[in-house]
Amino acid sequence: MNITLTEAANFRVKEMLKEQPGENLFLRVGVGGGGCSGLTYGMGFDDKMIDGDLALEDRGLKVVVDKNSAALLNGVTIDFKQNLSGGGFTIDNPNAISTCGCGNSFKTSDNAGKPAKQCDC
Repeated sequence: MNITLTEAANFRVKEMLKEQPGENLFLRVGVGGGGCSGLTYGMGFDDKMIDGDLALEDRGLKVVVDKNSAALLNGVTIDFKQNLSGGGFTIDNPNAISTCGCGNSFKTSDNAGKPAKQCDC
């Protein structure tokens, strides 16, 4: 499994981690069902590994992906972009064959997921 965080994304996640209570936190990245296109990205902080989790290290940042999401996220690049209205993370996924307008959901040739009845974009 290969996930890349840009320097900006790595820096922003580390800054956010400093604001979180708890110790030994890591970034968990995963995929769930829903969104306009059928699959949605999820990112958050966690301190518990689950059986089958895959972990990697990116410039001092531990990133963990569950086994079901690993194939869908292999090769993704996570970036953080700052703009006038704030900032946010973007995900470039080479496995996605289509994405919704806001970029929060996608589908692959192997997995279309289950689209939500109403899009939140």
